[in-house]
Amino acid sequence: MKKQKPMSFDELLQELKGQKTIQEDPNHVSLEALFNESFMSKHSSFKSFGEFLDNGNFQVKTQEEINNIPDELFDRHVVRMTDFASWKSMLDTANMEYAGKA
Repeated sequence: MKKQKPMSFDELLQELKGQKTIQEDPNHVSLEALFNESFMSKHSSFKSFGEFLDNGNFQVKTQEEINNIPDELFDRHVVRMTDFASWKSMLDTANMEYAGKA
């Protein structure tokens, strides 16, 4: 039997990335897809979700980082800058509209 050479950190990282892609939830929808230009233009004065976040000084790139924003802070921004009463209603509507298109 041939002894297998140990994996380098980079090789391990690449393998883990590959496995992560396979294990990702097929039902997961990116924020960019949910809050596309059409949705944002219809419900706010912004063309993108990124513009909306920047306007509120929220420096976030992932759903997890958005989840870490205090609810009352994010809700206040949503109420001020969109036609929604809360972040949850904005997210629920985006999911419903996306499901209708998919």
